[in-house]
Amino acid sequence: MASQTQGIQQLLAAEKKAAEKVAEARKRKARRLKQAKDEATEEIEKFRQERERSFKEFEAKHMGSREGVAAKIDADTRVKLSDMEGAIRTRKEPVIQEILQFVYNISPEVHKNYNRK
Repeated sequence: MASQTQGIQQLLAAEKKAAEKVAEARKRKARRLKQAKDEATEEIEKFRQERERSFKEFEAKHMGSREGVAAKIDADTRVKLSDMEGAIRTRKEPVIQEILQFVYNISPEVHKNYNRK
């Protein structure tokens, strides 16, 4: 009986060691997964920053800065407003004269639908 008890004790000890090894392996696996996740996150962030930097360079090269675009739009607007004001100055008097001619030269006549009874 003592040898059976001793054999059972050895089996229990071996089972306990195996369980500890399995637990340690799980911990190592979890650490490796966490490390891989952290490395992937770091790599993704570096990639994102690189793409953002290259996009900003592309944008600056092809479109100029946002301030430059706003300044160009503002300058174009001023030019168009100036052109419109010049057109108004050159055409204002003839238009006023034409309107006044219509007002002054009224020829009263009976409307064609008017019925004289």
